[in-house]
Amino acid sequence: MKREEAGRQERTGFQESRPYGPKYDLRTDFVMVYGISDDLPERIEGWRKAGYTIHLMTGVSWGEYQDYLYGRFDGREHWDEAQKLRSGDPMLHGKDVPYMAPTISFARYLAEQIRRAIDCGVEAIHLEEPEFWAQSGYEEAFKREWRSYYGEDWQEPHRSPDAQYRASKLKAAMYARTLERICGEMKEYALVAYDRAIRFYVPTHSLINYAQWRIVSPEALLVSMPSCDGYIAQIWTGTARTANVYQGVRRERTFETAYLEYGIMQELTRGTGREMWFLHDPIEDNPRYSWSDYRRNYRATVVASLLHPDVKQYEVCPWPWRVFELDYPTEDGSGKEPIPEAYKTELLTVMNLLRDMHRHEEAPDPSGAGAGPSGIGLCLANSSMYQRGDVLGEGEDGGEFNDDGTEAADGLTTRQLELLDFSAFYGLALPPVKNGIPLRPVQLDNILTFPGYLEGYRVLLLSYEFMKPEHPGIHQALAQWAREGGVLIYAGDGSDPFHGVREWWNRGAGSRVYERPEQHLFEAMGLGREPEPGEHAVGEGALLHLRCHPAELSRSAAGAERVLGAIRRALELRGEADDYRESGLLRIRRGPYVIAHALDESEAAGGSAVLEGAFVDLFDAELTVRNRIELAPGEDALLYDLGEAAGGWGEEEPAQAGSAHAGPGAAEAARRASVLVSSSRVRDAAREGGRFRYVSESPSEMTVSTRLRACSMPSRIRACAADIPLAGPGADASGGHAVEAEFHAASSTLLLRHEGRPAGVRVELEWL
Repeated sequence: MKREEAGRQERTGFQESRPYGPKYDLRTDFVMVYGISDDLPERIEGWRKAGYTIHLMTGVSWGEYQDYLYGRFDGREHWDEAQKLRSGDPMLHGKDVPYMAPTISFARYLAEQIRRAIDCGVEAIHLEEPEFWAQSGYEEAFKREWRSYYGEDWQEPHRSPDAQYRASKLKAAMYARTLERICGEMKEYALVAYDRAIRFYVPTHSLINYAQWRIVSPEALLVSMPSCDGYIAQIWTGTARTANVYQGVRRERTFETAYLEYGIMQELTRGTGREMWFLHDPIEDNPRYSWSDYRRNYRATVVASLLHPDVKQYEVCPWPWRVFELDYPTEDGSGKEPIPEAYKTELLTVMNLLRDMHRHEEAPDPSGAGAGPSGIGLCLANSSMYQRGDVLGEGEDGGEFNDDGTEAADGLTTRQLELLDFSAFYGLALPPVKNGIPLRPVQLDNILTFPGYLEGYRVLLLSYEFMKPEHPGIHQALAQWAREGGVLIYAGDGSDPFHGVREWWNRGAGSRVYERPEQHLFEAMGLGREPEPGEHAVGEGALLHLRCHPAELSRSAAGAERVLGAIRRALELRGEADDYRESGLLRIRRGPYVIAHALDESEAAGGSAVLEGAFVDLFDAELTVRNRIELAPGEDALLYDLGEAAGGWGEEEPAQAGSAHAGPGAAEAARRASVLVSSSRVRDAAREGGRFRYVSESPSEMTVSTRLRACSMPSRIRACAADIPLAGPGADASGGHAVEAEFHAASSTLLLRHEGRPAGVRVELEWL
C-alpha cells in the first residue's frame, strides 16, 4: 500500500541509537530507533513522547550479536558463520562484531530479536546493509551453503573467475532468502499477536558503490520480494567521495558519483509502487575531516539527490547526535571544534525544505539552462557485484586494506587499478555527466520485470566487460526496443575473463552456445554474432558498436570524447541532432526550488555559471535574498525562486501573496503573509484580523532562520514557547523569546531569527 493511501506522512526521518536529546531532535516525521538492546523500550518511549512515529533499524549483516556468536542464544557457538577472508581472518565491523554469513540459523536469531521490537509497538522495521564481502566466502558456513546450493564441493572463490562469480551469486541469493524469511515471518507475527500490519524496509548502499567497494548485496533481487515495502538509498559523502578516473585523472568526484548513485537507486523502485528514501549525511563515518570539508561534500550530495525528482522522501541524517554534539578537526589541524552555528542553521533549513519537496513536480525551467538531452541511459546489472573479488591475481599476496575495504592503490598495475576504481563503468558514465548530459543509470535486471521499463529512453549505453546479463530474455527486450527506434551503444573487446563463467549463454547445445553474452544480443538484433565495429541499422533504431574495453575510455580526453561522439551520433541517427547540447550546468526546477551544480573538468564547463532572478539562498544560514548567483566550477546551489513562490509552509491552504501596493490594511497584510522557507518545522499557520501566527519547532541550542512573504514590516513581532500564551515583545519571565527581524523591501520578504525549541516557539506578526 502506498504511503498516501495509508494516510501516513513519513516524508522525512532519521536514525539514532541514543536516547532522546533536544539538541538532536530534528522534528522529522519519524525516527528509526537503532539497535535491539535492553534499553529499547525506554529509548522508544522517549522519542514517542516527543511526538515521533517510531521505526526500528538494525543491522542484518552485523551488530551487537555476541549472544549468538558465543552460544548464549541456542547453546552453540556460531563463529563459523562469520565471513572469513582467504587469509583466515574474519571480516570485522568492530571488536567481536563480524560480518555474518546469512544462514537460516542466523535468520532465526534475528527474527527473535525483531519480535521484541514488534512487542514494543514499532510501526516499521529497517534491516540495514545486507552485505557479503566479495573477498570473503572462506568460512565453514559458506562452504556448507555452496554444497547445498550447487550440489558440489566448495571452490576457493579467488581460484578462478567462475568460482568468484558463482560464489558472489550465491551470496546475493543467501541474503535475499534471509530478508524474505525474516520479513514474511515477522509480518505474520505482528498480525497474529497484535492484529497490526508492520512494514519492512531495506536501507542499502547503491549498486554502484557496492560494486566498487566489492560488496555483494541482493539489490535488484529485492524488487521480487513481496514482503519488502521499500528502501533507503544509503548514499553520503563516505560512499560518493570514493575516487574514480576521468580523462586519466584519479580523484574524488563527490557530486558526479552521488548523482549516479542516487540515479541507480531511483531506478530500483521505478514502476514498483514501493517507497524510497534518499539519505544525506552532514558529516560521514570518517571523523578526520574538517567542518568545511563535510559542508562542501554535503551540499554536493544534497544537490545530486534533488536532481532525481521521482523520489520525494528523505532520511535527513544518520546519527544526528554525532553531528550536533561531537567535535571535529579544525581547519589547521591544531585541535577540534563543535559544529559552526551557521552550518547548524543551514542543515536544518535543508532538512525542513525536504519535507516540502513532495508537493512539487519537476517543472520546465524558463531559462533553459542546464537542459541537456534527456532519455540517455547506462545499463547496470546486479552481476557487476559478482565480478568484484580479489583485485590481485591467484598466487599473489593481498594488499593493505583501506577503511572502506578496498585495497590501497600503491604498487598496483594499471589493470588492477582499473578494477579497483570500477573504471569500466565510470569510463562510460562520467563523460556525459561531466558535460551536462543528465545520464540515468538503468537497472538492466528490471527490463524483464516491468513492462515498458525502457519507455522514455532514446539511447542506451551497454557493456558486458564488467557485468553479465542473467537472462536471455533481456536481449529480446533490448532488440525490440531498438527495432522501435532506440539506439544502443555497445562498448567491449571481449577480453573480460568472466565471459567464460558457467552461465546460460555457454550452457546450451549446438548452435545455442555462445562464447560471450553480447554475441547472443547481436544475434537477437539480427546482426549475426560478430558485427563489425561501427553503425548497424536495427529496424527503426540502430546499434553503435565500439570495439574497445570501456575502461580504456576513462584514460584520456580522447576516450571521453569517443563516448560523447557516440551519444551525439546516436541522436543524429534518430533525427534528433539538435537535441544534443553540452552544458556546464546540471540544473532542474522543482516547484519554486532551483537546484544546480556547476560542472568542472570539461570544455563545456567553461568559467563560472550565473543564475539571475530573485532567489532565497537556502545554503545561507540567513536565507539571504540574491538577484545573481555565480557558481564557480564544482559549486552547488539550492535556491527558492521568489518569482515562483508556492503556498506557505505549515498551512493547509496556501496564502495568496497578492501584489505589493502602498499602504495595505492590517487584515490585508496578514492575509498576504506566509512562511516561505525556514530552518524549523512550521505548523499551525493561521490568520486573524491583522495577525499572522505560526509555530516553529527545531532542535535546541540553535538559531532558527525563517523568511516570510510580507508586504511590509509588521508593527509588532512576538514569540514565546508554544505552550505559553503570548505575553508581549522581547524576552521576559513568562517564556518570551527575543526575535531579530529584517525587512527586505525589494523582495517583500521578512527575515526572522530566534532561538530554537523542540516543543515549539509560537511566533505572531501583527500589523496595526
